[in-house]
Amino acid sequence: MKKITVIVVDDSALIRKLLTEIINSEPDMQVLGSAPDPLVAREMIRSLNPDVITLDVEMPKMDGLEFLEKLMRLRPTPVVMVSSLTEKGSDATLRALELGAVDYVSKPKMDIVHGIQEYASEIADKIRTAAAARPRARAAATPAQGAHLPAALGNRSLSTEKLIIVGASTGGTEAIKEFLLGMPPDCPGILITQHMPEAFTKSFAARLDSLCRISVKEAEHGERVLPGHAYVAPGNWHLLLRRSGANYMTQLSDGELVNRHRPSVDVLFRSAAEHAGKNVVGVILTGMGKDGALGMLAMKQAGAYNFAQDEASCVVFGMPKEAIAAGGTDEVLPLQEIAPAVMRCLHSQGMRAIRV
Repeated sequence: MKKITVIVVDDSALIRKLLTEIINSEPDMQVLGSAPDPLVAREMIRSLNPDVITLDVEMPKMDGLEFLEKLMRLRPTPVVMVSSLTEKGSDATLRALELGAVDYVSKPKMDIVHGIQEYASEIADKIRTAAAARPRARAAATPAQGAHLPAALGNRSLSTEKLIIVGASTGGTEAIKEFLLGMPPDCPGILITQHMPEAFTKSFAARLDSLCRISVKEAEHGERVLPGHAYVAPGNWHLLLRRSGANYMTQLSDGELVNRHRPSVDVLFRSAAEHAGKNVVGVILTGMGKDGALGMLAMKQAGAYNFAQDEASCVVFGMPKEAIAAGGTDEVLPLQEIAPAVMRCLHSQGMRAIRV
């Protein structure tokens, strides 16, 4: 069996040692070398040609983001970022994902030795996922590119009954951004679960809000779901949909992990199936694992119309593949076609409602 080869880049000798021990303890992967800064790493990558690179964000001589940008432009390679769990660290990590990093590992602020060892299985899983991913530099999309942006619904009363429910994981931060950039200001309310730690979701929502034509925020408990707004599940909390009279409401829960996740896509999807049924348009995007597959099937059985991202445009074709296999999807499309297709679906449903 060919092992996954890794180069570890971090200015901390302790982190380099810990990551090397964790990776080398796995039977299917090995560290080819470690580097204290990007300049040393550059030569090592050229000569050893690793399958995956772990890369610290903050380093001397050249920071991780600058190095990542050059790497993805000149030699696209799967990268897992190692980032501190801070607001500054989360902003940098989101930028790294925008530049083409596949995923990230959170570096604990306290008791680094114990903290990193607790993440050992997660680190190994993310390296395996990265090795199978399709690394590619992403040009930052902006609303100004939107010559082909979907038209507004043009009937706000329809929007209040409809909902768009979205789930994603690995590669999802950029996929969600591209999807939301295609949403018009009067689109139905959107609920989103993206697998992400709690220090990151607020920054993620704020970043989307600064780019999109709709309002994007981290979801709070018990708020009314409004048209033209997207609500992102906060890290470490399940996001659910509830009904209160004529209104849709958000609910947060710190219940058990589902599919090893909190927030879980399945939890959101099942609540949408129960409380919104045929008023839902579901979307499942790039991600590792199977979270969301059975929940999407439940939505379809309740009358929702569901879209999945296709394999070619996914960073990791895990969650969409499982949803398709479970029978929960209606259409499978490239990422750039999903937002227009969702809006066409809503227009079509609206026209049928008017005829009735």
